[in-house]
Amino acid sequence: MGCGRLKRLLVMVVLLFIELLVCSVVSGIGVNWGTQATHPLPPSTVVKMLKDNGIQKVKLFDADPNILEALKKTQIQVMVGIPNDMLYTLATSVSAAEKWVSKNISAHVSSGGVDIRYVAVGNEPFLSTYNGTFESTTLPALQNIQSALVKAGLGNKVKVTTPLNADVYQSSSEKPSDGDFRTDIHDLMIKIVSFLSQNNAPFTVNIYPFISLYTDPNFPMDYAFFNGFSSAINDNGKIYDNVFDANHDTLVWALQKNGFGNLPIIVGEIGWPTDGDRNANLQYAQRFNQGFTSRYLGGKGTPMRPGPIDAYLFSLIDEDNKSIQPGNFERHWGLFYYDGKPKYQLSLGPTSPNSLVGASGVEYLPKKWCILKPSANLNSDQVAPSVSYACQNADCTSLGYGTSCGNLDVRGNISYAFNSYFQVNDQMDSACKFPGLSVITDQNPSVGDCKFEIMIQTDSAVRIGSTRILLFVFLFLGIVV
Repeated sequence: MGCGRLKRLLVMVVLLFIELLVCSVVSGIGVNWGTQATHPLPPSTVVKMLKDNGIQKVKLFDADPNILEALKKTQIQVMVGIPNDMLYTLATSVSAAEKWVSKNISAHVSSGGVDIRYVAVGNEPFLSTYNGTFESTTLPALQNIQSALVKAGLGNKVKVTTPLNADVYQSSSEKPSDGDFRTDIHDLMIKIVSFLSQNNAPFTVNIYPFISLYTDPNFPMDYAFFNGFSSAINDNGKIYDNVFDANHDTLVWALQKNGFGNLPIIVGEIGWPTDGDRNANLQYAQRFNQGFTSRYLGGKGTPMRPGPIDAYLFSLIDEDNKSIQPGNFERHWGLFYYDGKPKYQLSLGPTSPNSLVGASGVEYLPKKWCILKPSANLNSDQVAPSVSYACQNADCTSLGYGTSCGNLDVRGNISYAFNSYFQVNDQMDSACKFPGLSVITDQNPSVGDCKFEIMIQTDSAVRIGSTRILLFVFLFLGIVV
């Protein structure tokens, strides 16, 4: 072999090595960054958390300009979201889609240096609880956003997708090989999958083993985790000892049966909550997330799709303003508490520290709490409406059977509710005026694992807080009258 040819071969090998190295650097696990909190951490603080923890991919649920500005020139890969309530407008107006792309994608990619890779059009739009509301608009919205990206010259760089709940497919048995798309949306799913395939775009699915355990009291606990399940499923020689693999491969079979067996799959959300339910606790969350992350980093994949998986943990930070319609656990999915403190030890990979690094520079409100007066009469006819109002307008999801504050007595429960409302409203004196029932104290009422929180300092609750205080005053004027 001649010297020149050998040199060219060596250059090719080096370039290939560099490419593989770069791929390995950006292949770390991602996280979902939700913002439905009464007091969200500043975007700059959260971005520093991402960097400190070696997190290189983030999935957003909208296109908040402040968040995108904070992600500028960080080299963090971004999936930008479009909320479901925008689907109709984007589906029915090409110009609206073009304006959205121009404002929320082009502006940040071209001049802002934000590494946007995906646009998530909608979020779980085919949930059965939506009663078909978004079935006619999701695909047209996808098509219009795709056309707008192409027109903006971003068709090859930014891909569209639509994050779907795992209930869009099902198996007629416990075996993944019997999987197919849900009957009522089968034709629509094939159209969407075909569109994604034509545009080299991925199928994004949200998979939650916790929900399987939550909805079925007979679901085998060990099957939800990654430590091996003694009654593993044998599906024509493929062994399933955890529900994630089985769920994921049910989707693979659904795609394969309909002619799209090679379509890329992104796991858009996967995680475990830490409160709000008897199975939502720190121990289980650490066990699940570390189990999944270790498998992810090992590139094990699933029986039908061995090799690396593209995935985003859900979620980065707790959100105390999320809807609790699915369950009280909804506000507790974070790897970090509302103030950016890590919940438990978790190793996210070789580019990350051995344990989670919390937010820095967080400032708190003064050390004071709103509690039930020791002399308060529990038989007062104002107790029930007071507690109900506090919990409706704050967060009482840590109260209840099997939760972190499940062992409080009646007085403790009332105090917790009052304090939650007090903190959400920035410790305004008027937020601790439950008639004849409440008092402000500087003695921390926390008991054991039950923490009576102090809120962080932000401006975000002032607007909601002032409105709630007015409603609060009117409510109790009505009660007193």
